[in-house]
Amino acid sequence: MRRPYDLSSMTALICFEAAARNMSFKTAANEINVTPAAVSHQIKALERDLGCALFIRRHRGVELTEKGAFLLVTLQRSFEMISDTVTQLRESPETVDVTIRASTAVSALWLTPKIAAFWKYHPGITVSQIISDVPGSAGRHDLSIRYAVPQDNDEEWRPLFHDRILAIGTERFRHEHGIRNAADLLTAPLIHMRSEESDWTTWTDWFRAMGHPAPKGRSLHVNNHMIALQAAEDDVGAVLGWEGLVGSLLDQGRLVRLVPETMPSPAGFHLTIHPRASAKARLFADWLVPG
Repeated sequence: MRRPYDLSSMTALICFEAAARNMSFKTAANEINVTPAAVSHQIKALERDLGCALFIRRHRGVELTEKGAFLLVTLQRSFEMISDTVTQLRESPETVDVTIRASTAVSALWLTPKIAAFWKYHPGITVSQIISDVPGSAGRHDLSIRYAVPQDNDEEWRPLFHDRILAIGTERFRHEHGIRNAADLLTAPLIHMRSEESDWTTWTDWFRAMGHPAPKGRSLHVNNHMIALQAAEDDVGAVLGWEGLVGSLLDQGRLVRLVPETMPSPAGFHLTIHPRASAKARLFADWLVPG
């Protein structure tokens, strides 16, 4: 059976994160209670698996390579998210009235603020989120937010927003690469979403809608839209953004529309309601989007 996540050894990743954060194999070994040799062995195995060097070994210590620094940032954000979730689970009550499934980006950029607003009117209803970017990986839930074309199944589908897809990045990125229109992006660095969601719109789809061929510039592939957006904020490349999701990032000036061209979204974001959803779940659904 194919694993849902394409990951290296978690032990190796944990050793690398500790060593990179401390810039010391010895300090990392003390932190995770193993020998420095064990840390070195795990990191060498990780470098072999990835096919690239993560550290520059020097006489008096180590330094991160560019790829090592990128991996460190990604791991720290992921571990912080896991840590926050574990803390919430430890502190949250056992009884949950409503369970809703959403992707990381939808949760962070759209759903979580909505839940906070809902609680002001219904403080007695507990809403739990299942955050997953892998289709079909989540367990039992009452509601789900999907980027898809409605299907003829036993669930009720309600449209949330069907908007336009923008090319976004930082003002600095636009200036450095001379981005003025969609054609300029064909050879610029782009951040690609590698998702198992069959309806996810790609850069190739976006350029085709503009009458352009597939892009030829440097590519970064990730499988998480929040990581893609953060990479864009770090000037790694341009990324596709859905107007209904990235509005707050544009309003804050963290990212900007790089070109005037946009693409109508071929699919929409929908709220789906499970046929066995509770009355409280349907109350929350009606609050999010009236039926």
